[in-house]
Amino acid sequence: MPSSRRTFLAGTAALVAGTALARDYGPGAQPTRYPDPDIVSLDPRFKKYALGNTPIHRLYHNPQMLWAEGPAWNGVGRYLLWSDIPNNIQRRWLEEDGHVSVFRNPANNSNGNTFDNQGRQIACEHGTRSVVRFEHDGSTTVLADRFDAKRFNSPNDVVVASDDSVWFTDPTYGIDSFDEGYPSESEIGGCHVYRIDASSGDAANGSVTAEITDMVRPNGLAFSIDERSLYVADTGASHVVDGPRHIRRYDVDLAAGAVTGGGELFATCPVGAFDGFRIDVDGRLWASGHLGVHCYHPDGTLLGTIRLGETCANVEFGGVDRRTLFMTATTSLYAVEVAVAGFR
Repeated sequence: MPSSRRTFLAGTAALVAGTALARDYGPGAQPTRYPDPDIVSLDPRFKKYALGNTPIHRLYHNPQMLWAEGPAWNGVGRYLLWSDIPNNIQRRWLEEDGHVSVFRNPANNSNGNTFDNQGRQIACEHGTRSVVRFEHDGSTTVLADRFDAKRFNSPNDVVVASDDSVWFTDPTYGIDSFDEGYPSESEIGGCHVYRIDASSGDAANGSVTAEITDMVRPNGLAFSIDERSLYVADTGASHVVDGPRHIRRYDVDLAAGAVTGGGELFATCPVGAFDGFRIDVDGRLWASGHLGVHCYHPDGTLLGTIRLGETCANVEFGGVDRRTLFMTATTSLYAVEVAVAGFR
């Protein structure tokens, strides 16, 4: 990511050692010392949530997996699914025995995934430039593929609110090159955050509105616990020198179905840029990034870092008590137990 040397050095200093320790995750590897040295506390408040007797596990590794993204936990099936965007497939990890299989092939270069309030999978597809829903009978419903009669760029990440409205980001990563989709020109001419209305009782019949239009490359997003705030990552540094690599917080009125203000800076990524993130039941934000995962207090203070040897693209809370933090990172799926549950 383009950045000044001053910014890079400042960020590195803020993370102490900066990168994960060299370690063996392979078969027969010896367990790490406790506490795990790659779970780094930067604020005393973080120690409450970092378990002292659990290591970072690499649940799955495949050098042919080129960019693991979009993890989503299914509580009924007890599995985690995620996207391997360049390989155009979705994979699934079963909690029962740790088995990993191909879940969808092809997957239309899907990126972000989530499950709605009825348990149906929703995916952002770069290949079709749309947001789709997979029904219980196996059929596919296109929730949105255009705004003002113009095709989206490449829907990236998605969340579902308690009123069933679907919110998603639309940067250009899927049309920039063959890395994550198919090269094409932007028809919309901007990168925005959209809302699919579900007042009709079904988002498939809802209207689409552009709710946030002042970002360079909107990426990951998540609601606060009370749903009065929407956090959105801007990874514009990937396209603009010294561009944004931060998370902003917007005011939301779900009853009115709109973003009503805000947009203030919440946190700036210490190194590289944020991608996807999740909120825990105490309101802290766990964000993926170049070095691993960064945990932030609701006041924006960086509390701690989980360092990985690969760039982390996204995170998800799962497991029977939602205290397992899953991390998709380039060629691997990682997990660590934490002393707080993820908010659903």
